[in-house]
Amino acid sequence: MVIERKEYFQQLLGYKDKKIIKVITGIRRCGKSTLLKIFQDYLLDSGVEREQIVSINFEDFEYEDLWEPKALYAYIKDRIISGKMMYLILDEIQNVREFQRVVDSFFIKDNIDIYITGSNSYMLSGELATLLSGRYVKIQMLPFSFAEFVKAFHMEDQLERAYQRYIETSSFPYTIQLDRGTGQINDYLRGIYDTIILKDIISRKKITDVMMLESVIRFLADNIGNPLSTKKISDTMISNGRKINVRTVESYIIGFMESYIVYQAKRYDIKGKQYLKTLEKYYMADIGLRNVMLNSRGGQDVGHILENVIYLELIRRGYEVYIGKVDQAEVDFVVKNMDGIKYIQAAATVRDEETLERELRPLKKINDHYPKCVMTLDMDPPGDYNGIRRFNALDYLVGRINF
Repeated sequence: MVIERKEYFQQLLGYKDKKIIKVITGIRRCGKSTLLKIFQDYLLDSGVEREQIVSINFEDFEYEDLWEPKALYAYIKDRIISGKMMYLILDEIQNVREFQRVVDSFFIKDNIDIYITGSNSYMLSGELATLLSGRYVKIQMLPFSFAEFVKAFHMEDQLERAYQRYIETSSFPYTIQLDRGTGQINDYLRGIYDTIILKDIISRKKITDVMMLESVIRFLADNIGNPLSTKKISDTMISNGRKINVRTVESYIIGFMESYIVYQAKRYDIKGKQYLKTLEKYYMADIGLRNVMLNSRGGQDVGHILENVIYLELIRRGYEVYIGKVDQAEVDFVVKNMDGIKYIQAAATVRDEETLERELRPLKKINDHYPKCVMTLDMDPPGDYNGIRRFNALDYLVGRINF
């Protein structure tokens, strides 16, 4: 089953034939290769000849000889057709030694449109800017959104049931083909987790204390949506009898973020209009992956799980996302784009008047006129409280409500 990743596909399409390297990034198995396959099919359907496309997946053993830069350069050069636009698609290119030299060599030639993907932190970290000299645009992919998950299972009229399945199983695309009742999904997710930890983090950063690394990531997974400092994490590990310093915690977290298994949201002082350097929040790329780490089924901590899902959706929609501070109160999300700012509270339920007032209070403290809302799992008609909207989060996630 192929679900067209419309948002990402449209981004690719917008950069088609532009003199810029398209770099598709994201956690392992989030669908980068499938997106390139969809894009190739589009090219062929729109009149591009097959000979104009040079497509290589470096995870395929057939291309192992091309892991050397000179061999790869010669292979591609032999297939370039003079006078025609060529589409160069290089999947999992981090397997190629000094791949950037090959990419740069073809970038400076006329009529070559380049698309590359990679999965490990060497390829996807800040070093990318140095390797490709600022001549690239990054398209950051995530696993399935809730809307894509609903579409895959044809559950448009069963949003509550679909959401429960979404947080109990996984948003990784391939899991929709696996049997929920046999442990197949957990086995698959465990494989993704082990690959990220072993290949993308431990080998990259030459980490020797694997148990400590896993303790830190499990701590982050267990505390999604909670303000954390690296000192607090270090102190917690020490109180549990494990010795680790703040600098090591910082290094581990950087590794998690470079491999896209963990996302960090920094804090923003709304009244002071300044970014704060402490007490960030962390969110997981997939709730199913979190369940595997914590040996849970996604039914615990409903509010923070909803917050995690909404955070990822905001990232998908292209927002910069921060945690808001207003006096001593907190706003779950301050989101920014070219159109301005929005303020969002996320709560499992606000049917209790005291809970509703607690969620509204920080928003009422904000004196500007940017949009404000409370998203919940309550299946109630939308409400309005002096301009602060309240509505169902699932309706927002599938696009039935705009904000």
